[in-house]
Amino acid sequence: MMRKSEKKKRMAEEKTREIDMTTDSIDAPLIFHVVYDVLAFLLYMHQQIPSGVGWDYLQWHSVISTLKISCGSLLQDMTFQFDSLQTERKEVEIVLTQNAHDASSRRKNLGRKRDIKLEVKRLEKLMSTISALRTAFQYLLCAVPDIETIVFVFGASPRRPHHVYEICFSNGSKNFLASEGMTRTRMIEVVSRKVVRALISKGVGTVSYSGPSKLFLLVKAPTSFNMPLHFLPKREFQYTKKIVPYRLTLISRNSHQDINASGPVYKAVTGFQQQQNVSSDPVWFQCRHVIKGLALGNPIPEE
Repeated sequence: MMRKSEKKKRMAEEKTREIDMTTDSIDAPLIFHVVYDVLAFLLYMHQQIPSGVGWDYLQWHSVISTLKISCGSLLQDMTFQFDSLQTERKEVEIVLTQNAHDASSRRKNLGRKRDIKLEVKRLEKLMSTISALRTAFQYLLCAVPDIETIVFVFGASPRRPHHVYEICFSNGSKNFLASEGMTRTRMIEVVSRKVVRALISKGVGTVSYSGPSKLFLLVKAPTSFNMPLHFLPKREFQYTKKIVPYRLTLISRNSHQDINASGPVYKAVTGFQQQQNVSSDPVWFQCRHVIKGLALGNPIPEE
């Protein structure tokens, strides 16, 4: 009979994947778009966001699973849907101010206005939080482009997660590249699809998830990082050992070259060096913008 430790080790191996990239180095736009696509993919697979404009979940699942479109399109369609609702609400309000309508048309427009208001209310907080998280992460990469570890946590709190997804970026000895813009290139598209395909191959989305959940974003950054409006330090962050995370590591060419050229190097650490390492070690920061999924298919609770 397999021991618990052996079973957990086997599960960890099954949920771990290394992805070799054809790029020489990792830059901020690549990290930004990969993380944003994974965010959209996880929200969709955990059934926390609507399936899109005019498409049901079976249609979207088929498209996403075959990677015919980027996962970022999920959130783009949500934004389009939300903006369309806002525009339609204004148009209905203008129509209602006009008097040249019979009672039947007016009742119909009032009913449509009420439906739009409820749908906007349902989507408004979610869209605002996703937008704020996207902006916060972009600010983070502009300030600290050498982010190496990012964690998505589904659950009531980061310490009591239901599902954990970890993405690591290995760039070798060369520094991560900063960038003034976050332009999505063909190369980024290829890497993003590899990441999503790896998650699908590890079974993400094969089980059903019931009810709305919270999604937390945590990153490891230098202790000098200071952006209190968007990120708060969580130095002692660790989740329960009962959870085995999905772990993906993206490895650039530089990282492979460093390993092949130098191999492992062992150094004696003096007290002074140890103090320097402790002060420069990255710590966990939690994004203040926590995404709470929608109760899809359920009636909106009355206030």
